[in-house]
Amino acid sequence: MPELPEVETVLRGLSRLALGRKIVGVEVSNPAVITGSAAEFKQGVVGRFITSLRRKGKALAAELRGSSGSAPAHIVIRLGMTGSVTIVEQSSPLQPHTHVRFRFEDCAEEMRFRDPRRFGSLRYCSDGELEAIFGRMGPDALEISREDFEEARRGRTGAVKGWLLNQAMLAGLGNIYADEALYQARIHPRAPAGRISTGKSRELFCAIQKVLDRAVKLQGTTFRDYIDIEGRPGNYGQRLRVYQRDGKPCRRCGTILRRIIVCGRSSHFCPECQPLPRRPAAPGRPRTARAKAGGPKRRPQNRDSRSRRGV
Repeated sequence: MPELPEVETVLRGLSRLALGRKIVGVEVSNPAVITGSAAEFKQGVVGRFITSLRRKGKALAAELRGSSGSAPAHIVIRLGMTGSVTIVEQSSPLQPHTHVRFRFEDCAEEMRFRDPRRFGSLRYCSDGELEAIFGRMGPDALEISREDFEEARRGRTGAVKGWLLNQAMLAGLGNIYADEALYQARIHPRAPAGRISTGKSRELFCAIQKVLDRAVKLQGTTFRDYIDIEGRPGNYGQRLRVYQRDGKPCRRCGTILRRIIVCGRSSHFCPECQPLPRRPAAPGRPRTARAKAGGPKRRPQNRDSRSRRGV
């Protein structure tokens, strides 16, 4: 948390309430949330207008322009696990963990960045630096074509849940929406990504699009910290089918939902609707990763010797 739908909701809120405004002051109370120098961040941001907004995966970028002829710059916003961006009256009480405040010209409102756990960050960067940041991510989960989705999946030996969470492969999905999409497509989270049939892969692609689209329309999911630009929680939580519902009956078949660990992350699923494949991927890292890390390798056994031992 937050994932693609929550970041997209913030982008749409900023488009309504911050686009075209001039930043005339920045107050940084916790420099740890600034990537790079806080002084350079303030110097670069003050005096510029917010002229456009972009998102890729879970990263949000606000384009800044100053006087005519000056090169555009950007603020890259990463919400991390508990980050939020809100626009409130300057006189509003300051909530704990509010680390950065942006004052707008001729306006009684200001933009605030708050993050209790400080996994989020703000970064001032150039056009080229922004393209490098976005270039390290895989295709956006809402914009990827079905053909590119198939190409990215093909040949992957690890668990499909781990592949969906790999931002270098597919940008924007996290635990919530990966679990929900796999449930919609009736795919076990430990199914090897590269061994999923073409038909099932098509179902998964459509499920991802459907789940993300619905979550965006309902302003995302709130469990504890996430709020939109105006301080409102998301409304998708009541639509969740499996995420954090382990121990409860499946809404499709009545089977008790389970939680397992896949690639170090909690995964929620229905054992009946999402049966374990005959050859599931390992619950941890893919075998290739263990080999590169110097893990133990099993020596092949002679068939005759196995027979003598009664195997």
